[in-house]
Amino acid sequence: MVNSLESLVEPLIRIRLEMLLTELSEYHADYNQLSLETDQYFKTLREALPDQLQHTIFLYEDAQISLQSILERSIYIQGFKDALQLFSELQNSSI
Repeated sequence: MVNSLESLVEPLIRIRLEMLLTELSEYHADYNQLSLETDQYFKTLREALPDQLQHTIFLYEDAQISLQSILERSIYIQGFKDALQLFSELQNSSI
């Protein structure tokens, strides 16, 4: 059940997260400011590292992006499950 739910909502997750990112980028100045700052800090760190550590920083960034992707997906699925449970409880309580 859990795997089938996850595979069914996977396209929804991707679409919804893209929409949320677009919304954040367009309407939330704090998000944009923090995003710019983060990019600048990371660029500064990357430029300060010696050549022998450039590959390591690339691997670190790749791992961070992968972790974020897993976390976003897990949060979305848990919210979906919570909504289904709440809906079920509301249905049962109104009978």
